[in-house]
Amino acid sequence: MVTADVEEEPLYSYFLGCMGAAVAIIFTTLGAAYGTSLSGVGIATMAVNRPDMIMKAIIPVVMAGIIAIYGLVVSVLIAGSIGDDYTMDSGYVHLGAGLSVGLPGLTAGIAIGIAGDAGVRGTAEQPRLFVGMVLILIFAEVLGLYGLIVAIYLYTKL
Repeated sequence: MVTADVEEEPLYSYFLGCMGAAVAIIFTTLGAAYGTSLSGVGIATMAVNRPDMIMKAIIPVVMAGIIAIYGLVVSVLIAGSIGDDYTMDSGYVHLGAGLSVGLPGLTAGIAIGIAGDAGVRGTAEQPRLFVGMVLILIFAEVLGLYGLIVAIYLYTKL
């Protein structure tokens, strides 16, 4: 009589872990791309009248790009831990970690894009708005950082 090994983990545990790695990088890069593109439109519009301020106006683009790095870090951590002894618990935790960095990264990128676009256009009209724009961008960026912190905390819980 042949019996199944009760201790064997289902094959879809790998799927869950891979989905965690995928959603971490997909959603954060979507947010970074949106933030970069929307801020870039504002920079291009502002640069027509104030080409001297282009380097100051590049801050939202840089901050949007950092969001994608958060997703990259979590994706590499998750992908590096997928192996022969991968369990269902690991799959669920890694999916949660990927979602916890991916979705805040998406929303942070959107916030950076909207605030960056308005900020660089406003700074072109009134240069004293620059400090306020940077503060708003920092508060938008920290939303993605919160997601990274939660994702790393979840990752280390196994």
